[in-house]
Amino acid sequence: MEHRLVGPGPYRATKLWNETVELFRTRMPLRKHRCRFKSYDRCFTAAEAVDWLHELLRCSQNFGPEVTRKQTVQLLKKFLKNHVIEDIKGKWGQEDFEDNRHLYRFPPSSPLKPYPKKPAYQKDVIKFPEWNDPPQSTSQENIPVRPVVMNSEMWYKRHSIAIGEVPACRLVYRRQLTEANVEEIWKSMTLSYLQKVLGLDSLEEVLDIKLVNSKFIIHNVYSVSKQGVVILDDKSKELPHWVLSAMKCLANWPHCSDLKQPMYLGFEKDVFKTIADYYGHLKEPLLTFHLFDAFVSVLGLLQKEKMAIEAFQICCLLLPPENRRKLQLLMRMMARICLNKEMPSLCDGFGTRTLMVQTFSRCILCSKDEVDLDELLAVRLVTFLMDNYQEILKVPLALQTSIEERVAHLRRVQIKYPGADMDITLSAPSFCRQISPEEFEYQKAYGSQEPLAALLEEVITDAKLSSKEKKKKLKQFQKSYPEVYQERFPTPESEALLFPEKPKPKPQLLMWALKNPFQPFQRTRSFRM
Repeated sequence: MEHRLVGPGPYRATKLWNETVELFRTRMPLRKHRCRFKSYDRCFTAAEAVDWLHELLRCSQNFGPEVTRKQTVQLLKKFLKNHVIEDIKGKWGQEDFEDNRHLYRFPPSSPLKPYPKKPAYQKDVIKFPEWNDPPQSTSQENIPVRPVVMNSEMWYKRHSIAIGEVPACRLVYRRQLTEANVEEIWKSMTLSYLQKVLGLDSLEEVLDIKLVNSKFIIHNVYSVSKQGVVILDDKSKELPHWVLSAMKCLANWPHCSDLKQPMYLGFEKDVFKTIADYYGHLKEPLLTFHLFDAFVSVLGLLQKEKMAIEAFQICCLLLPPENRRKLQLLMRMMARICLNKEMPSLCDGFGTRTLMVQTFSRCILCSKDEVDLDELLAVRLVTFLMDNYQEILKVPLALQTSIEERVAHLRRVQIKYPGADMDITLSAPSFCRQISPEEFEYQKAYGSQEPLAALLEEVITDAKLSSKEKKKKLKQFQKSYPEVYQERFPTPESEALLFPEKPKPKPQLLMWALKNPFQPFQRTRSFRM
């Protein structure tokens, strides 16, 4: 029996349901059974179905060995209700499945659950706001694009630093970031980081981004105690004092000192039942209905423990502070009880670890729409959470540092050089338009060459430049854009035509130069007659 690993992504619960149903229908052993003096072909007993499906779920990487036989029975009840199976007489639709010898069979067809249809989304990474972005109330449609008109002087100023000529600069102070700006940066960068860890094209199908509260993220990062537990501003949202005292009693057993009443036989069981009743009557699970799909998606990363912990860290930052605090205190109590060898048995027939997971899984993770695999998914998540709660409920330092550096950068003074884009006289704004693939390839190949060629011609024909300055700019252009320069001057001769050599003047002869300077001097003798 093999269960394909379902990784992170949208509709993971539905994928797991369809995967489990398909494996159960195709691989469950069928044989002939007799019931009340009558034979039935290709059927199975309820007990056989529980045995086979229980083993399948325990061996599955999606669920794990924590799945109990009772949970398997609950899943088969849902199979009967959804007409995945039917009794031998064709009845279905009631959750009256029991672990006994009653006969069941597969109906002729078992429709798998369709995936919910959601509006199309763009495969864009979440963009965090820039310091000069317009306010949120401003419409973002038809944003004008500033065309950059680059002349020879502008180009020279941009490249002057490369040759050691730094022009005069001026300081431009950023506009002051408001509290709303900082909150939006925290929200957008946190969601972008989560999207990257999960490897999704968009988060739209695992959570509603509009419902993410940036104030929750900031509070969960900075308003914490020395032990890392969230501190609430509103004390009315704290755990009731009697619940907190009961949790401290079991977490510190047998050294609890807050309780004044005497202990009796079975006292620890009553204290545990008090805590379980409180958490079992919460109006919403601690991980909230809104974040159910996000946490279920993270379950697909459990094979990569480090990535799963990182994803859980970010998801837990999105929780309301009161939920995060209750989760931190509950997980700390559960872990301490499981590690305490002096703790008496809190329930007959269940080990302490199994009892913790079974008791609190539904109050930690649950879907508002009662997805059919909720219980199994919750057990898987709570087991991993209990084993790694200290790391998961820490603030991810890499994310915190990245956001803090981003905010500090946006508040920093900016240096602007003359001729920068902000100093250019802009033409009328134009707008983006979609182009064909053929036009895109043409622009990709030739779009940047034509403006550079025009810029080179402007440098060549500029009469205001001296020959020395023109040679200097051309040499710099050749170094930056050798292909464009080679196309304009394919040979050294073509380049030489731009700077023709002037004829050198002939040197003047000395007046006293002899006609035959190399003839030896001959002394003659004169005779006077």
